[in-house]
Amino acid sequence: MIRVGIIGVGNIASMLVQAVEYYRRVRSVDGLIHHAIGGYRVEDITFVYAIDVSRHKVGKDLAEAIFAKPNLVPRYVDVPKTGVIVRMGKVLDGVAEHMVEDFEPANEPEPTEKELVRELEDAKVDVLVNLLPVGSAKATRFYAEVAAKAGVAFVNCIPEFIASDPSYAKMFEEHKTLVLGDDIKGQLGSTIVHRALASLITMRGAELVESYQLNVGGNTDFKNMLEQSRLTSKKISKTMAVASTQPNPEEAAQSIFAGPSGYIPFLHNTKVAYIYLKARGFMGLPVTIDLKLVVDDKAMATAILVDVIRLAKALKDKGVVGAPDWASAFYFKYPPRQAKTDELALLELYLKLRELGIEIQPNRLYWWDYIARK
Repeated sequence: MIRVGIIGVGNIASMLVQAVEYYRRVRSVDGLIHHAIGGYRVEDITFVYAIDVSRHKVGKDLAEAIFAKPNLVPRYVDVPKTGVIVRMGKVLDGVAEHMVEDFEPANEPEPTEKELVRELEDAKVDVLVNLLPVGSAKATRFYAEVAAKAGVAFVNCIPEFIASDPSYAKMFEEHKTLVLGDDIKGQLGSTIVHRALASLITMRGAELVESYQLNVGGNTDFKNMLEQSRLTSKKISKTMAVASTQPNPEEAAQSIFAGPSGYIPFLHNTKVAYIYLKARGFMGLPVTIDLKLVVDDKAMATAILVDVIRLAKALKDKGVVGAPDWASAFYFKYPPRQAKTDELALLELYLKLRELGIEIQPNRLYWWDYIARK
C-alpha cells in the first residue's frame, strides 16, 4: 500500500482519486504507461491526507471535496467515503487576487509548519503530491520543507523549481527522503508531442528554425494563468522542455515560445494546443509543421502521476534520497537534468531501476531486451 497525501484538491486531484477507484474496480491496465512499478499497482494507492483552502472543500470528506466547486472534472466513478477530511492549509500565494471568488478561501485558522509535519507523521504519509495552482511559489516551498522535515517523498507537479534546485535537493537528502519534479508532463500532452517533433527534426538532420506552442482551456488552471506575473516559471519550464532537444538549448530557446495563451470557459476541462514548427531541411529548403492537439487536460497529467507516485514509493523503499535526476527526466518538463529525447530518459530510468533491483512492467522500449542482455 502507498499512503498518499494531496496538497490542493482541484481538478487533477479529482481525476486522480477517481482514477485509482476506477482501476481498483475494473482490474484493467488499459491506458497505463506502466502496469506495475516495484510491485506496486495503481490500486495500491490509498489517500490518507488532504489539504485545501476553499470553504467548499475544507472539512469535507475527500470523496465529496473532489466534486466541489470550482472543480470541473465529471463524476466518472462513484467514490466511496475515504475517511479523509480535507484540512485547512496555508494560503500564502496559493490564491491569486483574481481567483478569490473562484477558490473562496475558508475563514479557518491556518496551520503551522510543526502542526503539518506532525500530521504527516501521524498519518504515515509515504508520498505528498503538490497540486497547487501555477504561481504558488511561496506555498510550494513551504510544503516542500514540511514534507522534507516529515521524511515524506515530495512530488512537485507544478512549475516551481524544487527538485531542480540543488539547495532543495540537498535538504531532502539531509532528511533522508526524496523529491521528484518539476512540472509534470502529460501522457500525450502538448509538451511531450512538441518535444517529439523537435527531436525528430534534429534526428533527421534538419534544423529547427522557430517554433511556438499555444494552449487554451476552460478550467481554473487556465483562468489562474491569466495573471502574467504567475507564469514566469511556467514559460521557462515549457520552453526549455522543447529547447533541450536541440544541440544548443539556450540558443534554441530564443526562437521557441511555449506557454498558456488563453482561457475559454466553455472548453471546461478540454485543452486545445496549437503547435507550429519551422525547420530547415535538405539543401536548406523549408519544412513547416502545424498541429492541433485536443485532450482532456487532467487525464493527461493523471496518467503520469499514477506512475510517479508508485516510483517515489519504490525509490523510498530502497533508500534513495535527494533529487535523482534520472527518476524525473521522463515524467517532468523541468527535471534537474534534461534528456535530449524521452526515449533516452526512459532508457536511463530502466537502467537505474534495474541497478536498484526495482522491477517495472511493461518495458516500453522495443529494443530494451537487446540492451538488457548487454
